[in-house]
This record gives sequence, C-alpha cells and structure tokens, in this order.
Amino acid sequence: MKVLVVDDHALIREAMRGVLHELRADAAVIEADCAAAALAAADAHPDLELVLLDVDLPDGDGLQVLDALRRTRPAAAVVMLSGLRDRGSVTRALATGAQGFIPKSEPRAVLLGALGLVLAGGVYVPTMALGPADTAPLPGAARAPATPSASGLTERQLDVLALMMRGRSNKLICRELDLAEPTVKNHVSAILRTLGVSSRTEAVVAANALGWDLSGRP
Repeated sequence: MKVLVVDDHALIREAMRGVLHELRADAAVIEADCAAAALAAADAHPDLELVLLDVDLPDGDGLQVLDALRRTRPAAAVVMLSGLRDRGSVTRALATGAQGFIPKSEPRAVLLGALGLVLAGGVYVPTMALGPADTAPLPGAARAPATPSASGLTERQLDVLALMMRGRSNKLICRELDLAEPTVKNHVSAILRTLGVSSRTEAVVAANALGWDLSGRP
C-alpha cells in the first residue's frame, strides 16, 4: 500500500508514519510538507491508495489540494487532518470529496480505527464534531428517526444509504446494486427527506451522528 502524508510539521508526519506502519506493515509512506510538494508527489506516484492531507498548508488550502486530487487521483482515498473539529470544517471536507476527517488530537487507537474504516471503504466522521457544542444542530436532526428500522426507509434505500456512507457516487451505486440512475436518485431523495437534510453530505453526517451502523449491507 502506497500512502502520501501531507503536513508541514515533521513530527506529525512521523507520527502518521508510525500509525500507518502499525496498520499495514508493508505501507510505503511518501511525505510532503506543502501543497506544491503534495501535487508533485501525486503526479509522481499514480498508484497512491491513501492520502493523509492537512487542512492548513503553508502555501495553500488543503481543500484545494483535495479537489485537485479528486480530479487527478480519484481512486485514492483522501483523509483530512486538522487541528479543528467543528462541524462546518467536517462538512466542507466531505462535500469536497474526502473519505474522512481526523482531528490531530485524536488518540492513536482512534486514528487506527478511522484509517481502517476508510481503507475498508467507509467514511470516518469524528463524533465530537457532531455534538451539542456545535453552533447549530444538524438540519432535521430533531425529527430524524433514531434507528434505521424505525426510519420507514425500504431495504433497498438503506442499501443506497450504506453505499453513500462509504463515499460512493450515484453511478457507482447504480453499478453495485444493478439499478438505473433515476431509481438511485429517487432513493437518495427519499433518504434526504427521511433524515430532514438537503444534501448527500448532510445525510452521511446525520446517519453517523445517529449512530446508524449499515456496514453489513452491500
């Protein structure tokens, strides 16, 4: 597994290298300390599987680097690292295409679990970013059902939501569930209505905040 770690602090890169080697002994870790170096490394290594990317870089915005990577290296999972943990930062990262958002203050065990989830195809959202300390509640959270079984969503709609939580696009969901794209769009609309949200990103955040475990679904 080839991984790119992007952070301007050498100690953070060293810590991430240790976590990655604990997760995968065969991990080949490439390091970059700025946005320009990150993009150059991505060009030089087309077989990247994972990128750990700092939100704040000395020569640019990490979200801009994320956007570029999503276009040039769509197969690589990108996880944002940040000293921030507010819901707005998490939502912006997920909306730009990140498969996870990990506060740098998280303990090693959480880092290992989060990266393991992402490598398994999931999306990691820090629970502390969704708690009552946020300045505004998640749209629709007060009326969202407490469990998937109580939601009224069909089994197929829950399958679609499970794939959304793993970062799949509508086209990939169509392929994995053998459904027509208009059907998937209708399912997504039903999911948004049920959770009381207005976007796919908010649906994923809401489902994670409610503690819905759909990992056993396709």
